[in-house]
Order: sequence, then C-alpha cells, then structure tokens
Amino acid sequence: MTTETLVTEPNRKSLLSLPRPHETKSINMSTENLAKTDSGFQRYLILKKMINRWRNAHTLCLWQMTLSQRRNPYITLRIQDAMVQELALANKQLLMVRQAALHQLFEREHQQYQQELNQMGKAFYVERF
Repeated sequence: MTTETLVTEPNRKSLLSLPRPHETKSINMSTENLAKTDSGFQRYLILKKMINRWRNAHTLCLWQMTLSQRRNPYITLRIQDAMVQELALANKQLLMVRQAALHQLFEREHQQYQQELNQMGKAFYVERF
C-alpha cells in the first residue's frame, strides 16, 4: 500500500476540511451574525420565561393541593355537623307527623265508638259549661 492509494478523492476532501493548527478563527461581527446572536438570546429569554411560568404554575398547583388537603377535614366536620342537625330536625318532624297520625286515629276511633253507642241508645257524658 502506497501513500497514493490511501489518499483518494473522498479521503482528500476530508483531510482538507480539517482545521489546520496555524489557522485562527476570526470573530465575525457582521449585522447578520449579530442578528442571529440576538435572536438566539431572545429565544433563550423566551424559553427561560416559559420555564419560570411552568415552575410557578407547578408550585401553585402543589400549594392548592396541600391547601385542599388541609381543608378537607374541616369540610368533613362541617358536613357531619350539618347531617346531625338535619337528622335532629327530621326526627322532630317525624315525631310531629306520628303525633298527628295518632290524633287522627284516636279521633276516628272516638267517632266510631260514639256511633256504636248511639245505635245502642247510649252516649258519652259531656259536661256543658
């Protein structure tokens, strides 16, 4: 293998594209380059703002979750207290309904006894004022 066989056309192009040690890169301060740098910086700022908004939203969500977790026991206690009050009122209402039903039952039975006594020619003693 000779040197000529190693340096073929594709290898020659890749060798030419390598940077040479004695060459230095100059800084291009053209307006195009500055505009690219400026737009890159603006993109960076936009991304940084977006990340900060996401971070703030995440913090707010965590705060809301802990707040609701702290509130839940108090809400449960309030609901239980309301249920106890509603049950007490329902029991009073049920008692009044039962009393009214008993009063109607006794009134019907009284009228029935009065009719039976009238048929036998008898009556209840009623004091007049």
